[in-house]
Amino acid sequence: MSGDCALSIFDQPQERRGSDSIKWGKYADRDILPLWVADMDFAAPPPVIAALQERLAHGVFGYGAPLPALTESVLAHLEREYTWRVEAEWLVWLPGLVSALNIASRAVDGDVLTATPIYPPFLSAPLLAGRQLSRCPLACSDGRWHWDQAALNGALTANTRLFLLCHPHNPVGRCWSREELLDLAAFAESNDLIVCADEIHCGLILDADKRHIPFASLAPEVARRTITLMAPSKTYNIPGLGCAFAVISDPALRHRFEKAMQGIVPHVNLLGLAACTAAYRDCADWHRTLIDYLATNRDHLAAAVKAEKGVKMTHVEATYLAWIDVRELSLAHPAAHFEAHGLGLSDGSDFAAPGFLRLNFGCTRATLDAALRRFSAACRNR
Repeated sequence: MSGDCALSIFDQPQERRGSDSIKWGKYADRDILPLWVADMDFAAPPPVIAALQERLAHGVFGYGAPLPALTESVLAHLEREYTWRVEAEWLVWLPGLVSALNIASRAVDGDVLTATPIYPPFLSAPLLAGRQLSRCPLACSDGRWHWDQAALNGALTANTRLFLLCHPHNPVGRCWSREELLDLAAFAESNDLIVCADEIHCGLILDADKRHIPFASLAPEVARRTITLMAPSKTYNIPGLGCAFAVISDPALRHRFEKAMQGIVPHVNLLGLAACTAAYRDCADWHRTLIDYLATNRDHLAAAVKAEKGVKMTHVEATYLAWIDVRELSLAHPAAHFEAHGLGLSDGSDFAAPGFLRLNFGCTRATLDAALRRFSAACRNR
């Protein structure tokens, strides 16, 4: 697939107003561009659409289970992309990763630890499970977010048993390095923690010199205390199809996780299973051109933010989400201020970081350009 072809695909607008889109429906009656919730405005890869059409043509939609072709596509993908050999029995199929965070919080007895800012379900899942939640703030220095070991140790309680890790990180966009992951693995080992690693954005590494490293792939002893959560939903823009999976190598931990699912978690959607098979097996070319497009959008956005006074963003290594610091604008309600200028962004308060905004640049360049004009107006008119 050539670069020109890629641009023509991703520049083609998909009309989402008036559809069932949560993202676009939020502002259905207002002239506000929605760059908030994390789905992209691009059509799914052609092989995924073809697989869905083939499944629909079958015409029968009874109860179903993953076919061998799906398991093979997942295992081959993990080995090809990450040199990570996973056994079929380690897979636990799920309708989504938010439910998985809630399941993990119920499956592991004890207090829960996570780092902020963070994707909101990391904050709500432990509380819904009746767990005590401790928060460790990430540090940011020299324009780079990183772990603060002292803060991490200080957030532990005597009863902390579960560490919720976002990897790559939503919203700060970090692709954690091997050294950082090894430090976290040592921390988990020394404090006897189970690590639930949400790796849903693992296919969205934007920097050519970086690579996603599954936390559980570091070593067998790390894998034994890890619940890895993955899905094709973000990378291939199919979150509405509801298909995800956990990788849990330790039989006892896997049993605890599956037991917490019983009577609550439904089967995975049949169309999601079909889409997942095609996404991991047939979409490598589409994926490469997507990464190029997103990286260009990121750079375009970064230049626009840099040109404005009172706002800044750190470099986005992974995801299609920019984390923008608007504290110097001294806005009482940042998200509402930008909405008033026609731009719908995620409020940092929901991520435990007031004064920040999250912007989704997984959109056409035309949409992004229009959004940046509104962004500039919001920064200059306050």
